[in-house]
Amino acid sequence: MVKKKEMSSAENETQNRINFPIVGIGASAGGISSFGAFFSAMPEMINMNMAFVIVQHLAPDHKSILTEIIQRYTTMKVYEVQDGMKVEPNCTYIIPPNFDMAFINGKLQLLEPPSPRGHRLPIDFFFRSLAHDQHERAIGIILSGTGSDGTQGIKAIKEEGGMVIVQKPDTAEYDGMPKSAIATGLVDFELPLTEMPSKLIAYVQHAFFIINKTELTISQQHENELNKIFIILRSNVGHDFSNYKASTINRRIARRMALHQIEMIEEYVRYLQQTPEEIDALFHELLIGVTNFFRDPVAFASLEKVIQKLFINKSENDTIRVWTAGCSTGEEAYSIAILIKEYMHKTQKKNPIQIFATDIDPNAIAKARAGIYPADIVADISSERLSYFFKPESNGNTYRVNKNIRDMLIFSEQNLIKDPPFSKIDLVSCRNLLIYMNSELQKKIFPLFHYALNPGGILFLGSSEAIGDYENLFSVIDNKANIYERKEYSSKEHKINISKIFPVGNSIRSTTPQMVEKEIQPLKLPFKELTEQTLLKYISHAATLVNDKGDLLYLHGHTGAYFELPSGEPGTSNIIKMARKGLHRAISIALHKAVQTKKIVHSPTLSVKINNTFLKVNLVIIPVQTGLSTDDDSSLYLVIFEEIPISQEQQKELSLNEKNISESDAGMQIEKLTKELLDQGEFLKTANEKLENSNEEMKSFSEELQSVNEELQSTNEELETSKEELQSVNEELSTVNTELQIKVVDLSRSNNDMNNLLAGTDIGTVFVDQKLCILRFTPALTKIINLLPNDLGRPLSHIASNLVGYDNLKSDIQRTLDTLIPKEIEVQTIDGRWYMMRIQPYRTLENIIEGAVITFVDITEIIKMRERLSDANQRLLHMAVIIRDANDAITMQDLDGKILAWNPMAKKMYGWSEAEALKMNVKEIIPNELKKENLKLIQKLAKHEIMEPYQTKRKTKSGSIIDIFLTATALVNEAGEMYAFATTEREIK
Repeated sequence: MVKKKEMSSAENETQNRINFPIVGIGASAGGISSFGAFFSAMPEMINMNMAFVIVQHLAPDHKSILTEIIQRYTTMKVYEVQDGMKVEPNCTYIIPPNFDMAFINGKLQLLEPPSPRGHRLPIDFFFRSLAHDQHERAIGIILSGTGSDGTQGIKAIKEEGGMVIVQKPDTAEYDGMPKSAIATGLVDFELPLTEMPSKLIAYVQHAFFIINKTELTISQQHENELNKIFIILRSNVGHDFSNYKASTINRRIARRMALHQIEMIEEYVRYLQQTPEEIDALFHELLIGVTNFFRDPVAFASLEKVIQKLFINKSENDTIRVWTAGCSTGEEAYSIAILIKEYMHKTQKKNPIQIFATDIDPNAIAKARAGIYPADIVADISSERLSYFFKPESNGNTYRVNKNIRDMLIFSEQNLIKDPPFSKIDLVSCRNLLIYMNSELQKKIFPLFHYALNPGGILFLGSSEAIGDYENLFSVIDNKANIYERKEYSSKEHKINISKIFPVGNSIRSTTPQMVEKEIQPLKLPFKELTEQTLLKYISHAATLVNDKGDLLYLHGHTGAYFELPSGEPGTSNIIKMARKGLHRAISIALHKAVQTKKIVHSPTLSVKINNTFLKVNLVIIPVQTGLSTDDDSSLYLVIFEEIPISQEQQKELSLNEKNISESDAGMQIEKLTKELLDQGEFLKTANEKLENSNEEMKSFSEELQSVNEELQSTNEELETSKEELQSVNEELSTVNTELQIKVVDLSRSNNDMNNLLAGTDIGTVFVDQKLCILRFTPALTKIINLLPNDLGRPLSHIASNLVGYDNLKSDIQRTLDTLIPKEIEVQTIDGRWYMMRIQPYRTLENIIEGAVITFVDITEIIKMRERLSDANQRLLHMAVIIRDANDAITMQDLDGKILAWNPMAKKMYGWSEAEALKMNVKEIIPNELKKENLKLIQKLAKHEIMEPYQTKRKTKSGSIIDIFLTATALVNEAGEMYAFATTEREIK
């Protein structure tokens, strides 16, 4: 759900003073080369109307020359930041080593890092401050790097309406940071470095010329277009944003328009209608929820003191129920769970805990339910809590919430505005959501929370939210932390009628099987409703109101005899899942029939087993008309259970029947289960073998990675020492040294790539020098030529080969070296396999011939296919002759009746030439009264039924009707599907 940090008046003043965007660029390992490529692609512009701030992970005890390196790639002025430095447009600023940096009031402030090396997150720290200060003028770019630094920062930027670009992972030297950022789902553009500058400049030039004008235009002149956008969203995603605050909606729509360089809102409406993916993008833009663990530590410290109130007057078996509405990706819900767990540990409480965490965004709920968060949560969670409540994942970049906390929470998708609330709640947390809603929505939400809470229940709001005019519903516990306590009703104006808040068909969420609702203050009712209510009190039949999917909406009477609570998360209930033994299948069939026919459905005399006794019931399902002009008029159904009294003798008979059936079926069931168990065992055995192989491969990869990391660490230490010793060396020598290092790395990488290519390819390859001595070969070559590792350097002609009927290998290689003309020839080995042998000169980049490369590509299957194709062609020729000379008319038609083949006898029999027939449909030669017969023929052939010859009639070109004997044969493809059929037709004379 949408969340937002509060803005102070001072920050708004700053936004007015700084009238150009600030581009924060974060990188770690591999960042220097990324910076070079980024600024090299930047066009030379006198005024780009933006400033760049680079945050690179730097060694804290080493003097950085990053400023000089960046300056080589840009004509802008590049500065290493000094404390309090004012930011100017068309300049680039570099973070110095061993500092955290923040953007405050248009200046860059340097702070000593509070966290030790390895735990610092300088990119997150800077991006958060930039977003907080610059709002929509904050732009974040994530480049190459390991880990997840920057992920939380881009969330803050998006929260404030800024823009985010990430380097495409497959173009990054290290893809950890780009992938972590992309995983948030908040990235606007995922681009290679060469495309970033042009996209950035286009966005800035467009967005900051139109953004204020667009918001004004939307709010004052184009209400009609705005309503169209709301309709499009409601129709496609099912949620209504028309009562959200106009300023928020306008700003988010204006940002989407800027991203697509759309200047008029009318154009954007058309773009939405024509681009379904933009509808989803706008929906998620409106739902951008930024949160973190223990957000606003002061408020959570106050809440920690209030947790004890939840346990007052609760026995050890009473459940503590918490509802976090608008939970986003779950951080605050887990934070509350941690506070409760810590309190219970300290006080030795054993109460069951249920925390219902809900949000409108299904993607956010999925992430929250997974309970996996990037490593940069260390900035928000103490080391003690991190070690006790989280477990680091093996990838080293994420933490997983421990099971003892995860089991406390139930995550569910919910629209707070239109979906029913939970009930009997002890604590409701709804932070930084109400600020997005207008007063009309808030008039519904506060009474709703009052309704949901138990007497004395706690309401926890965000720092920019308050209860406003609802002092009669809530009293203040902590005004600064916005913690309130539920009051009993003290004035008539705030008494709640939930039916006025939610439409017909919605009910109060509950996790008990009986779905108990709170009693609502009774109102004076008309005579009609009084009569209906009185009748309901004296009708004993149990009944439930469901939708067309079987979801329970309302229960009447004692339904416990027919339902039992299913396992799993209890946030919602379904009649089919909850039906007791004997009713499940009957309800499923009857409800489906009622939905299809829109008529009353009866299922008489059903047996329901409860423990060791049986009930007999008649099941009736009645479609319900709501009386509302909506699309759901016929989507509600009343399910009635009419209990039939039965005697003790009937009870015994039912029990005996069940026992007999169970005993007779036991053997078959055991045999079936045994087979399934054997199959499952075989599957598990195979899976275990694959898992063992995967583990071995992962272990090998881990060892290789560890070795590479050690080498890289050693290299970095050597480079740091070298740079300290060479501070007095001129810049040219430093540049040459850097270039040589890059070339060494490139050469090493190329060498590694070549080794892996040679080892991993299944193409037999051998390299020889000018003297035809072996230089290198791939493992696959040993199937063709009997080579061993110690054969390197030996003449190729000294090695025995497995080739059959080919002895010219040496002479062909020599001829290629002499003429420089490649040679291809098909060769066969003694095991019967065929290979395409190619001999090519080995050329260096300088176009020098240093030998030859011989490759062997396995073409055995191609040879076999060629032979099969030749045989098939021969058979086709024979078949064509047979068809041509046949004494019967032979035709072929597709499934639509189009004639595909027409032999000479067909021409003689019907009068149409082959050219004429191929333009016709077979329906033209079938008498009208027999056209359905052809359709039945196709249906039978499609079912692979054998067709016996049968007598029918056909129409000739002259119009006469003739009697024929017809035989049909289906033509199927490789998948066994019929695509056409052939007929043999003989005239009956």
